[in-house]
Amino acid sequence: MDDFFRERILDTGRLPLFCFFVALIVAFVLTRINVRLIRAKIGWFGDVSVGDMHIHHVVFGVVLTLLGGVAGLVVSDISQGWYAVTAAVFGVGAALILDEFALILHLRDVYWEEEGRASVDAVFTAIAITGLLLTGLRPLGWEDSDGTPRGAWLTAGAIVANLVLAVVTLLKGKIWTGLAGLFLPPLLIVGAVRLARPGSPWAHWFMAPGSRRPRPRKMARAVHREKRWRHPVIRAKIAFQEFVSGRHDLPSTRRLARLQDRQEHAAGRDRQEHTAGRDGREHTVSRERHERGTSRGREHAAGRDHREHAVSRDGREHAAGRE
Repeated sequence: MDDFFRERILDTGRLPLFCFFVALIVAFVLTRINVRLIRAKIGWFGDVSVGDMHIHHVVFGVVLTLLGGVAGLVVSDISQGWYAVTAAVFGVGAALILDEFALILHLRDVYWEEEGRASVDAVFTAIAITGLLLTGLRPLGWEDSDGTPRGAWLTAGAIVANLVLAVVTLLKGKIWTGLAGLFLPPLLIVGAVRLARPGSPWAHWFMAPGSRRPRPRKMARAVHREKRWRHPVIRAKIAFQEFVSGRHDLPSTRRLARLQDRQEHAAGRDRQEHTAGRDGREHTVSRERHERGTSRGREHAAGRDHREHAVSRDGREHAAGRE
């Protein structure tokens, strides 16, 4: 084991990266244990607050990341040991930041909500990428060229091709395949060629109804594959995440806000329809009153004309009798 550590870590100059890797994992596990004890209200564990303001541990992560990063730049050429220490400090800060990645993403506290799982995904992604780097793999198949112009062009072409395949794979919704393919390029070919996930941008642009090139058969196949293969994997992943980090079981504030908006919109629409109906009834009543008034006016005018005609006729008869 000592020989393996010396050959793989010390002799290759990866001790700072190894210290970062270990500090990232240990800090994340200890942080999750701490927040789970705080949530369960066990012992002396509690939130850090200044007055009425709650201090999230992402703040301490930012401070430690700055300290570790700047100190690492200073001591990198002085001592390998101190460089490893600063890398460990940087790893602790990164763990505290990534553990509240969902807070940064949504700009609200969703730590124990469904959206809070994004923080665990971010930490797992960082651990996976760091572990692959420790094994000596390089992203996008990058290797040192042989120093010739032809070798440089071949290296650049391989990097660009792998980068294009990685973008296509990620656009098809295959996040883990795309990230792993950065270090194992054959995975990018598989991810780029296979069918996109139904909720991915690629499916929205080229497969869904109303897209540029709707393909209902491919969309139906993608939905079927998602339910048959993807959903069991997601449930297993969530079960493992909750075993490590705790249950994200609080109701989603985003969904509650969306439901409230729909209810308010429906209530406003009902009020508009009620107001429109009432205005319509009032307009009908007003029109009927106007018609009745017009009818009475015509009857009054007709009666007045009849009386005038009768008076005129009586006057003529009286004049004729006098003559």
